[in-house]
Amino acid sequence: MEWIILAGDLLPPAQPTPIPGAGTVVQRLAGYGLWLLVLAGSAGVGIGGYKLATINKGRDGNGMEPFKWMGGGLAAVVIAGALIGIINGVAG
Repeated sequence: MEWIILAGDLLPPAQPTPIPGAGTVVQRLAGYGLWLLVLAGSAGVGIGGYKLATINKGRDGNGMEPFKWMGGGLAAVVIAGALIGIINGVAG
């Protein structure tokens, strides 16, 4: 539970929407965990962009690796955004 409180300092100052029927621990994990997933996905997109800029552009370079990073990061952001929207729809 302590890491959730520490992670709260990195996240936007918004309070998670209370989920009806869920305990406080579940609400905090759902709220902060999804924001951490968005941040991790954004980092994945950034790492992929960096790798794309610095990749060996010859025939023997691994040209698909940056796109794997960017695709995985983008998928994490989209999934977390959809889950945040669903939870806010259920709670609101």
